[in-house]
Amino acid sequence: MKLLKKYLILNYSETFFPIFLTLYTITSIVFLVKIASLTSIIQINFLELIELYSYSIPKILFYTLPISVFISLALTLSKLSSEYELIVITSFGLNPIKILKLIFPTLLLSTILLLFISLALIPKAEYMRVSFMETKQSEAQFNIKASEYGQAFGKWLIYVNEESNGVYKDIVLFQQEKDKDTFVISKYATIHNDGSSLSLNLNTGKALNITEEIKQIDFKKMIINNELQPRIFINSLNDLISYWKLVYTYPSVATEFAFSILVSSFPLLSILFAIYMGYYNPRYQKNHSTLLAISLTTLYLVLSHGASKEFGLITLAIIPSIWIIVSLFIYHFKVKPHY
Repeated sequence: MKLLKKYLILNYSETFFPIFLTLYTITSIVFLVKIASLTSIIQINFLELIELYSYSIPKILFYTLPISVFISLALTLSKLSSEYELIVITSFGLNPIKILKLIFPTLLLSTILLLFISLALIPKAEYMRVSFMETKQSEAQFNIKASEYGQAFGKWLIYVNEESNGVYKDIVLFQQEKDKDTFVISKYATIHNDGSSLSLNLNTGKALNITEEIKQIDFKKMIINNELQPRIFINSLNDLISYWKLVYTYPSVATEFAFSILVSSFPLLSILFAIYMGYYNPRYQKNHSTLLAISLTTLYLVLSHGASKEFGLITLAIIPSIWIIVSLFIYHFKVKPHY
């Protein structure tokens, strides 16, 4: 049995790694294209590009691992069937259930790994990505250039005539609201960042409110704040628990949690489907395992995503129950009578 288990794992590895590396590469390219598109919003160098990509790795693994594990298992069994090895193994009294017991620990380990990635690494990486983006966007507020139109400071449009060592001269700010236009003119200004907000400190100027009439205010000092979005960091187990407790409050978090659990459990829930697709007699039957595995994977992901979005946490009872019942039905009538 030990030799058979090693043999199965060896054949599985030879199938798994090419599929996984191919899917990982394709998915990485998609994420890199998305990251590259951010350069129209913020300026990043090559090292920052790599940093942003590293925050995407947990998501890439989350989408590629379960697909690779399931399809590789189905293709491994079908390969052994095509070479008549599973038929020989069955003739020695090892039915599909006993083969299933040999590969079950591998699928269980992959499910545990996926749960760790989806419930721990992805939230952490996502908040680090958001924090990075907020930092870069706040830094962009400091890049106000002299004599250029169309620059923004929060909700204000800003024009600066001259800049020297962080001191802006002859500043004009404009903000348009529904029934009011506001102009602010100042001789000097500096920008200050205290971590939670950016402030534009204006000195010696005028503020004009234009509605049906014009109101003017002369000032010696004015501070205009631009509040930054609060940053949430996940640095401990308690932070993770607090984050996932939001499933009872926010439907979007409940959808994310349900979908994460369902996708992570996909290889384990689909083990009987893999047996069904892998076991066939090459003398009388054709090998449709690749097409079936891809179709079944697509169906599961579409159902899981749609149901999670529609029903939230209840999906964790609905989808696994239906999936297991259907797989047991197929195994009982299509596989068990022959093997």
